[in-house]
Amino acid sequence: MDLGNKQLGELFKLIDKVGKTRYHKLTDNDFDNYKKFDIWRYVNGDAECGTTEESKEWVRKNSDWYCPICGYKYSERGGKTIDHKLPRSQYPWLSMEFNNLWVICRDCNQEKGEMHWYEYERYIFVNYPHLYEFIKTVRPTTLLRSLKS
Repeated sequence: MDLGNKQLGELFKLIDKVGKTRYHKLTDNDFDNYKKFDIWRYVNGDAECGTTEESKEWVRKNSDWYCPICGYKYSERGGKTIDHKLPRSQYPWLSMEFNNLWVICRDCNQEKGEMHWYEYERYIFVNYPHLYEFIKTVRPTTLLRSLKS
């Protein structure tokens, strides 16, 4: 399946179909991974995200001083957070998939909320068109392709 040639509406339908189908097939292992992620990622409300040394190290390696979405310093926008490009509420089996994670500021994370990626792309296109080209470049294409299996 070539996702690159699909229209945005078709991608919405596909991701919803795949997500809803997979969600009903969650295994005990999926929930174990989800719980491990919760421990790994837990954000305790301070300026840095993560409470385990491993999660803090991951954040340091995968971020710099500025949020990749808004371009502001993390310290000016509520600090760093680890966000799921495809939300864990809809795709809990992807909660420990590092291709699904990125570091963004707390304000951008709250604005993104529980939108799945194509909802978010559309939201950015409508509300922040100057950011759309960047958001397209960080699209979780490999992850989306993996959903079809």
